Amino acid sequence: MLTDPPLKTRHHEILSSIVRAYIETGEPVGSRTLSKTRNNEQLSPASIRNVMADLADEGYLSQPHTSAGRIPTEKAFRFYVRSLTASRVAYSETERLRCEFSGLHTIGAHVERSSYILMELTRNVGIAAAIPATAQELDQIELIPLSDRRVLTVVATRDHIVRNRVVSLDQPISPDELASIRNYVNRNFAGWQLGEARRELLRRMIEERALYDAMMRNIQVLYQKGLLDVDTSPEVHMEGASNLLGLDLHLTREKLRELLQALEEKQRLIELLDRFLEQPAGELEVHVGLEQAHPAMKDLSLIGMTVRMRSGLPAKVAVLGPMRMHYERAMAAVLQISRALEHAQF
Repeated sequence: MLTDPPLKTRHHEILSSIVRAYIETGEPVGSRTLSKTRNNEQLSPASIRNVMADLADEGYLSQPHTSAGRIPTEKAFRFYVRSLTASRVAYSETERLRCEFSGLHTIGAHVERSSYILMELTRNVGIAAAIPATAQELDQIELIPLSDRRVLTVVATRDHIVRNRVVSLDQPISPDELASIRNYVNRNFAGWQLGEARRELLRRMIEERALYDAMMRNIQVLYQKGLLDVDTSPEVHMEGASNLLGLDLHLTREKLRELLQALEEKQRLIELLDRFLEQPAGELEVHVGLEQAHPAMKDLSLIGMTVRMRSGLPAKVAVLGPMRMHYERAMAAVLQISRALEHAQF
């Protein structure tokens, strides 16, 4: 039998009111409470109870106790978020974030700051990640001598990622010799993909073995220590995991520990973002119930977006929180951070 359109609209309006009330209080919502909040529509508690009974039959509401009110199910939250429109980001807010980012000079710093601001704005878990290309191009290197025959190697790629590594040498290399190696690599390999640069460097060392001079011997030493062989894993930061501790997620202590451990693992965070944030850059996504990612995430939601920064490097920003979260606030926060990252300069 077809549902009467006005009745369907009423069902949807009452369901939205129930979800909003539950988000605010965390308590089961009763028909009498709901009738008091719907001043614009004269519906008796009995009429609202009938609608709530229909919604329960359709799987949108559950009743924890016989005498208690109703609480929205995962299905209800999914319906609710589909009806939301992300708040427009005020120009002043975007400018404020842009100014806050202006003093940061690396992608890592921007990502770290983004996760903190998301946490601060939503009081949930803020996650931000920059995903380097597998074939990164060299911009320049720097070699800085340290004490105890150690050298700080700094590799900057053209997607504005900077990576540092300290290597220990069996024999010291003088600052002048390090400067010669730096100049040789920057002059010959700037703009090359890192893997190709390493292969060409190895080829030259083999080919010029008969002409080996001090500089080439020192290049070989640094090559064996991993020169131009950088970690291309994503830059990932998360803030606010402790905010999950005060939530009633219906988890045992062991399951909560598993959840927190999962969030501490960089690879698990990347898998979470990759699984749920699949849309093209600039499209906001909301996912309710994350049990597919981890059983302990059944009562969590993820709001996020993929961002394309000016350097071309893709990034992902997201808010992870309880199913009973302020979705509009989280959606607005993700949009704000995304816009600021899109225009960030380093």
